[in-house]
Amino acid sequence: MFYGKFQHTIDPKGRVIIPAAFRDDIKLKLMIAKGLEECLFIFSMEQWDEIYTKLKALPFSDIKARDITRFFFSSASVCELDGNSRILVPLELRGYAGLEKDIIIIGVGTRAEVWSRAKWETYMQKDTFAPDNIAETMGQLGI
Repeated sequence: MFYGKFQHTIDPKGRVIIPAAFRDDIKLKLMIAKGLEECLFIFSMEQWDEIYTKLKALPFSDIKARDITRFFFSSASVCELDGNSRILVPLELRGYAGLEKDIIIIGVGTRAEVWSRAKWETYMQKDTFAPDNIAETMGQLGI
């Protein structure tokens, strides 16, 4: 399970240290892909297999199904941790998420997300995250 928030930097070559708290779930290999809200999703290979199974079961005749499979599969990349627990984030994915130097890596249960620090800070300013709104949403979701 992925949880927590970690501040890191991405080096000039595009390498990112994977937080120690995530390494047991990831082992030595992970899948990274475009995420939503202009972040990147990191999945363990086991979790990616579950996503793959769900996506391949979508009806080929449905345009939305084709769009979502294109979105995820065209950007997905297998990454292996090097001896310093880093991965090389592909250039296309760095550009998509706006990763330049300061980044935030968060755990979101079944996946981790990589954000540019600036985008994360802007995202967290949304009214959605005001305590009253969080409480209301939790009630609506039955939490």
